Amino acid sequence: MGTEKNVQTVKDFFAAIGRGDKKGLLALVAEDIAWIIPGRDWPLAGTYRGRAGLADLLDTAARSIETSTEPREFIAQGDRVLVVGFAKGRIKATSKTFEDDWIFAITVRNGKLTSIREYVDTQALAQAAKSDSVGLQ
Repeated sequence: MGTEKNVQTVKDFFAAIGRGDKKGLLALVAEDIAWIIPGRDWPLAGTYRGRAGLADLLDTAARSIETSTEPREFIAQGDRVLVVGFAKGRIKATSKTFEDDWIFAITVRNGKLTSIREYVDTQALAQAAKSDSVGLQ
């Protein structure tokens, strides 16, 4: 599959995210997709495998955060597409907001996303997820 088609597949993926179209999003990923979100101390950090893992990620995201994401640039070579973007949102448990510049490194094979590796501002996300309450001593 050509680079242009790979970029279009990734654009379609982000469009599905923007619409909240879980079914459309899952149709664009390979059965054995791996999505890696780095970090600790925030709800979405972890490695998600397969469509079931991706469905779990989407469910966790819906319960945990409100966010809008804006892909701004697509850079492609072969089966790799880098997406440079920006997100802002709120962690529901703390009501704290965050802003996050990010890059997704995505591999597309045979018209399906096979891997996603996020490079995100884990500090901003962890701070937004951190509760300000202090326990009694």
